[in-house]
Amino acid sequence: MFKGLAHVAVAVSSIDDALKVFEGQLGFRLEKRRTVEGQRLKAALLEVGGVRFELLEPLDKESTVGKFLEKRGEGIHHVALHVTDIEGHLEELKKKGVRLIDEKPRVGMEGGKIAFLHPGSAKGVLIELVEG
Repeated sequence: MFKGLAHVAVAVSSIDDALKVFEGQLGFRLEKRRTVEGQRLKAALLEVGGVRFELLEPLDKESTVGKFLEKRGEGIHHVALHVTDIEGHLEELKKKGVRLIDEKPRVGMEGGKIAFLHPGSAKGVLIELVEG
């Protein structure tokens, strides 16, 4: 079903401050930065040892990431997994009783299809499915 880890996303108050740690001190390689108006956030994609990390900074406190920071503070926001047939996976997971945030895929930050599973179905872990 799952083809591997797509990325680990970390909610941060400031991407610039977070890059001082992840890029400057820990040696992660910055791949790109962008603003995603539709999700009301800024993002930076980093790579280390073949694993991608996504830093997420909210554009406002009412965004999903803004609310996450207010409630939980900085830290891991979600884990993203590669899938090949996202619609089929969502249907299969729904039949198994997995709660879905997204019943149908939407367009993600890099233009591919994504969907989120409710953290209540994964022991508190927000899981993103990424096709492609």
